[in-house]
Amino acid sequence: MIIVIGAGQAGLAAGRALRIAGQDVVLLETHSRIGESWRCRWDSLRLFTPARLSSLPGMPLPGGDGYPSKDEVADYLEAYAGRFDLPVRLGTTVTELRLAPDGKFEATTNHGTLTADGVVVATGPFQQPHIPALPLSDEIISLHSADYRNPRQLPDGPVLVVGGGNSGVQIAAELAAARPVTISLGKRQPVLPQRILGADVFTWLQALGLVRAPVTGRLGRLVRDRDPLIGAGPRHLRRLGVSIIDRIVSADGPALRTANGHTAKPSAVIWATGYRPDYSWIRVPGALADGLPRHTGGLSPVPRLAYLGLPYQRSRGSALLGWVGEDAALIARTFTTQSSAT
Repeated sequence: MIIVIGAGQAGLAAGRALRIAGQDVVLLETHSRIGESWRCRWDSLRLFTPARLSSLPGMPLPGGDGYPSKDEVADYLEAYAGRFDLPVRLGTTVTELRLAPDGKFEATTNHGTLTADGVVVATGPFQQPHIPALPLSDEIISLHSADYRNPRQLPDGPVLVVGGGNSGVQIAAELAAARPVTISLGKRQPVLPQRILGADVFTWLQALGLVRAPVTGRLGRLVRDRDPLIGAGPRHLRRLGVSIIDRIVSADGPALRTANGHTAKPSAVIWATGYRPDYSWIRVPGALADGLPRHTGGLSPVPRLAYLGLPYQRSRGSALLGWVGEDAALIARTFTTQSSAT
């Protein structure tokens, strides 16, 4: 049996690919419902890729050239698991993964221990929300973007959004419709428009080979190192009235200061500062290096241990709905080859 840890887009793609390859598989999902990690994100979130480029293998995501909402994606993932009758155990959290003396894997969960011949870790990139350790005043409402849902959560008054990735820019644009907003940006990213010459930007990226470019090659490394914002960037935010300051480095009572001496006094701060990985539960010798997975294209040096859905695991598409299935198929083929060799 193969255990797939996580039943999001990567885990579901892995489950289907492994079953097609003839493997017995079980998917372990910590949430009580498939797609819950999408449902829990902010209300206005939409994919950057159109529906026609956002399907898992074997089942189109409805919507054509439209950009699905987070709830539409969640419902699609739930329907996908049902369509292919994938054996998902909901509400099951893996607290430890280790190797047994006989070489099999043992996954300790909140419902007991499972033994497997192989494991695919498909827990995704959004694990531990990261908030910088700054001593904010108790008067300031502080939320990570993982906990932000809509403007009604926030008090009246100015809002500071910290972080200039796609999440930070989207949230700042939404909030700017009703209140003063400032965004703190560190490293500036290039910006690509959502549509170019009437076609979605990912249509062009796919046609040019940029989505599938291996990160081991020059082009893939360039794409990874210059990962762009999609659609809106600082120029768009300025047109909406958003003030832009540089990186926040300190806090003194109600005032937050930047590296260049700017000061912001917000009533609320939204930390769009990303996530930190947490693989401390993987206690397999040789699986991690400095707390991160050791892998080549998702394949661990530990036999029959693999990862799926990591950003830039093999290419720009590795963590995207429309392309993660390609990595899943590769892992399934590898597991099947390893099974034949034993």
